[in-house]
Amino acid sequence: MKPPTFETLVAEAASAPTEGWDFSWFEGRATEARPSWGYAVSMSERLGRAGAVLDVQTGGGEVLDFALGKAAAQPLLSVATEGWPPNVAKATALLRPRGVAVVAVPEDAPLPFADGTFDLVVSRHPVRPNWDEIARVLQPGGTYFAQHVGPGSVFELVERFLGPQPEDVRGARHPDRERADAEAAGLDVVDLRAERLRMEFHDIGAVVHFLRKVVWMVPGFTVEAYEPHLRALHERIEREGPFIAHSARQLFEARKPGWLPHQQHHPHDRTSARHDTSGRVRDPGTP
Repeated sequence: MKPPTFETLVAEAASAPTEGWDFSWFEGRATEARPSWGYAVSMSERLGRAGAVLDVQTGGGEVLDFALGKAAAQPLLSVATEGWPPNVAKATALLRPRGVAVVAVPEDAPLPFADGTFDLVVSRHPVRPNWDEIARVLQPGGTYFAQHVGPGSVFELVERFLGPQPEDVRGARHPDRERADAEAAGLDVVDLRAERLRMEFHDIGAVVHFLRKVVWMVPGFTVEAYEPHLRALHERIEREGPFIAHSARQLFEARKPGWLPHQQHHPHDRTSARHDTSGRVRDPGTP
């Protein structure tokens, strides 16, 4: 059978919905190795011990929904924030049945919650962690548990479209810098791990959908503006096979000094799940 044309692949990807963090569209078209720590499952274990939880920049709510579904117990209070209106609507529909309140908050705005409201704050791939606000809304003894995007993530692809990036851009999310920022906000970083993970794009449609969905990779991306780049990459994939890139992921666990009133486990328990250590490959973005 004749393979799909450039025009067919691009048109299909350009019409696919991009709301939320559901990456099932990539099945069979792109893959990404997953971090060894299994963030969503590890989050579920912490949710089962928490009383009041905040998920910052929840996207479509998919990761929080997954983790709550696996948690041994449900927190008494669960709140999620999101800044993009289509995601707010999607997260509300998904999380409301679980009793989660979804609050529309721009990414760079202060969190609209009182000091010391939450004993657990989680976030998967925040655009920029606001460490001062995270520390403010945490109770003394509370935990911030998150997976961040690391420095130079998927830059093999980014630089095909934007050209070589300066070092300050490539290193903007460096774990040492983020550790220093967290500590400056008064948090103790008790666990910080970083991994680089192989990604494969098997057709140009997967590239188009990825850049439309992860909008900060190539700001202002449109098919029309980058058609020459896309066509050249399509021809390369047809000729040489999948385009290889590498994502960067960082696991952060930080604690606010103090003691939780309801804390029943040792405040320095650094148990962190070691799930998903097989190195198996899944579709990009799955929990």
